Amino acid sequence: MPKDMTDNTTIFERRESEARSYCRGMPATFASASGSHLTDAEGNSWIDFLAGCSSLNYGHNDPDMKSALIDHIAGDGIAHGLDLHTNTKAGFLEAFERHILEPRDMDHRVMFTGPTGANAVEAAMKIARKVTGRDNIIAFTNGFHGVTLGALAATGNAYHRGGAGTELKGVTRMPFDGFFPGDTDTADFVEAMLNDSSGGVDAPAAILLETVQGEGGLNAASPDWLRRIAKLAKNHGALLIIDDIQAGCGRCGGFFSFENMGVTPDIVTMAKSVSGFGLPMAMVLVRPEYDIFGPAEHNGTFRGNTHAFVTARVAIEKFWADDSFARALAEKETLVHDALADIAALIPDARLKGRGMMQGVDVGSGDLAGDICARAYDKGLVIETSGSEDEVIKVLAPLTTPAETFRKGFDILREATQEALAAPTKIAAE
Repeated sequence: MPKDMTDNTTIFERRESEARSYCRGMPATFASASGSHLTDAEGNSWIDFLAGCSSLNYGHNDPDMKSALIDHIAGDGIAHGLDLHTNTKAGFLEAFERHILEPRDMDHRVMFTGPTGANAVEAAMKIARKVTGRDNIIAFTNGFHGVTLGALAATGNAYHRGGAGTELKGVTRMPFDGFFPGDTDTADFVEAMLNDSSGGVDAPAAILLETVQGEGGLNAASPDWLRRIAKLAKNHGALLIIDDIQAGCGRCGGFFSFENMGVTPDIVTMAKSVSGFGLPMAMVLVRPEYDIFGPAEHNGTFRGNTHAFVTARVAIEKFWADDSFARALAEKETLVHDALADIAALIPDARLKGRGMMQGVDVGSGDLAGDICARAYDKGLVIETSGSEDEVIKVLAPLTTPAETFRKGFDILREATQEALAAPTKIAAE
């Protein structure tokens, strides 16, 4: 018999899948957003330190992107173009070439994939396997690359891997920088395993990594470690794939997370904030010699979002035409670090993690981190956790957040932390 639709459950509880997640801890019905603020249908407002999980690096409803998109739609601009040539695609590619690729001496081709980061990762892995004729991909502990089967095989999180319902193949897991206790350099371990013909590791098609592991707990690779891994990839005939889906588009200071680290990847995957406006868009940057897919060999009906091309071009021209935005981010990085250090000082054995505008505090307990974030939400701050046990409070505020808004948000987070620590049933980090 059909469910009685007159009961007191919301439409979300009645009809939306149990797979929903963020809304369980933040149950407001949001109705509008601007800059670094979210507002619900009753007019209540929250400071946003989540930014669509780094999909809104330039804030909600940037006025210049919004105006360009409205003009495009009002003028009957192309809404969907498969991979046909369009003026909007040309505009984006020209801006990306001029302001992003050429200043960084990158000759990469741009491949538009399906609109999710996971699809970009799938394409990158396929390219590496086709180029090398090998199957094995080396990925790292605590890495997160998506939940489609290929990307999920490279993802470390046991909960997400458990959702596959089948065996996950083709990936060898290696320890990320800092995974072992003490001063052990995990690059030594990776090198030993690859150099020993009896190490049991098949020759890799690619080495895939994030320079800062967003969902894995803000583990940040050092430049020295990254350079060693890049050299190992080259020496063993493997492609280096850097997943910049969450860590890119300014989140770590430069447009790419690997800037100033002495490494240029063979392949870069991008999504989330690449559209600038929160619109679905993903792409793979690939060196020309590895751009070997035939026409439509990796395709999808929504490869290349025409509306996203409009806003992405504006984002690049507005924020990346010179170094002023990057310089402002360096100042905000210090503000965020200092505020998080004050909060970490309240918690025994807490640790600061991450870099750039992708920082957080490891409080040592998923229960404590969850309690702090829940209390912060009740006080007007949207913030989430990450890490293998959700033990890291992660700040992913829009990069455009004003200093005063940051201070208000951190005041809320500090108050929520103090209350959580004082609660009799909560235990601080041990």
